[in-house]
Amino acid sequence: MWIFGYGSIIWKPGFVFVERHPGFIRGWSRRFYQGSLDHRGVPGRPGRVVTLIEQPQAVCWGMLFRIEGSEAERVLGELDQREQGGYERFVEPVFDHREVALAEALVYVATPANPHYLGAASEAEIARQVLEAVGPSGPNLEYVLELGRALRAAEFDDPHVFAVEAHILALLAGDTTP
Repeated sequence: MWIFGYGSIIWKPGFVFVERHPGFIRGWSRRFYQGSLDHRGVPGRPGRVVTLIEQPQAVCWGMLFRIEGSEAERVLGELDQREQGGYERFVEPVFDHREVALAEALVYVATPANPHYLGAASEAEIARQVLEAVGPSGPNLEYVLELGRALRAAEFDDPHVFAVEAHILALLAGDTTP
């Protein structure tokens, strides 16, 4: 079984895997549009975490993980619990940098139909919300900074994530104009 991670799974998989490869999926863009009331925020003060939105010409880079067959059921149960706040399973082909198909993989996507979906906002608005949110898994700020760090380490470009991160860093530095 293969899992494609594009958010916290990149930097904190939380499961045992036998292979890990960088790859991308087509037709999806990563966005901070999903509310987190169970990990990076709480009811009344939700955090923002990434989901995917359909965008025909887009590619979204992430990490592809192969799970040992005997571990698949346990890992799926853990991921279903972790992604319970509105995420659904999709199956997508994952490609490498040469555009060679690597595998068909499970991808967790929070669609606009779920009750925690926050939707579009400016990167500046998202940054302000992130700075105010803390949940059982820690500050929402940590999530954004770790994701940005992991994307850079893997040499993945993501203008949306990096723009939210830049707004956060500016606000932390005392610049209230972003």
